[in-house]
Amino acid sequence: MSTNSFGRLFTVTTWGESHGPALGATVDGCPPNIPLDASMLQVWLDKRKPGQNKYTTQRQEADEVEILSGVFEGKTTGTPIQLMIRNTDQRSKDYGDIMDKFRPGHADITYWQKYGIRDYRGGGRSSARETAARVAAGGVAREVLKSMLPDLKITGYMVQMGPDKIDRNAIDLSQIEQNPFWTPDADAAERWADYLNGLRKSGNSVGAVIEVIASGAPAGLGAPVYGKIDTDIATAMMSINAVKGVEIGAGFGAAELTGEDNADEIFMGQDGPQYSSNHAGGILGGISTGQDLVCRFAVKPTSSILKTRKTITKSGEEAEIITKGRHDPCVGIRAVPVGEAMMACVILDHVLLHRGQIGENQGKIG
Repeated sequence: MSTNSFGRLFTVTTWGESHGPALGATVDGCPPNIPLDASMLQVWLDKRKPGQNKYTTQRQEADEVEILSGVFEGKTTGTPIQLMIRNTDQRSKDYGDIMDKFRPGHADITYWQKYGIRDYRGGGRSSARETAARVAAGGVAREVLKSMLPDLKITGYMVQMGPDKIDRNAIDLSQIEQNPFWTPDADAAERWADYLNGLRKSGNSVGAVIEVIASGAPAGLGAPVYGKIDTDIATAMMSINAVKGVEIGAGFGAAELTGEDNADEIFMGQDGPQYSSNHAGGILGGISTGQDLVCRFAVKPTSSILKTRKTITKSGEEAEIITKGRHDPCVGIRAVPVGEAMMACVILDHVLLHRGQIGENQGKIG
């Protein structure tokens, strides 16, 4: 199996399986002399780890990250950084009943059709547990960005659970870490708690929409045609397990607008160009404008549910299946720190690409 890496100058290769002894990431292209230790990465992993409340899987993993290489005396050396997270609470026996059956909505059937082998213990590489490695790698990217773009801030939050959307007039970013859903709307959090309690007790699940905003990114990141930063953001978010759609800026909503409404008018401010709105999501022609980079991604309902579903076996026989084990009733909750991590990796990759080719922005205004 190839294609386990992403990025061009700042590259991340993840490895390991959901029920193997460990998983992790190899991070290459990190500049030297960046202060880094495991505690700086752990803060992000703690946001993603399972078992924190009744609305997530009850698998108990500490998700403690170990740095095996690429750091000396508390600073990066410029060589590959090896990150490892040990699995400590696997219950592979929960999956014994499905070794010959394909779970609807899962990658079981496509992995078997492509490779002729699959790890039925929680899905192996197709498991969302793989995203722990991405979050650790994103932590490395954040530390580099602190030194290169000190004003950059990446914020993710849930804006929709099932059909219920937040009230954008009630957004309070201070609420994001005050509820288990990472949402800036306190009223929505209360509604979602009641809704998800019912689904969880019935053995069902639901999808969600996550928004990720990067403020403080400079103008000039990205390149035309095949090097667009929005292309890479979309690719990064789409690669997250269970994601089925990505929007940049107004996204699909732009189809409902006229050209007059959609155009972000430009004005000259004291510190450079300013815009009347941000329907473009901070990107024009694949290049950042200096506005907030805005993306959203839709996460499908968790496919592992305690509901009887029809399926087939490897021999082609009809069967029924119930997926036992410990699963998230809304996997979108723990997707928030994953989306933030992917945004950090993409931005750092483009900062390094820009620095290597252009250095300072060439076109001056005013």
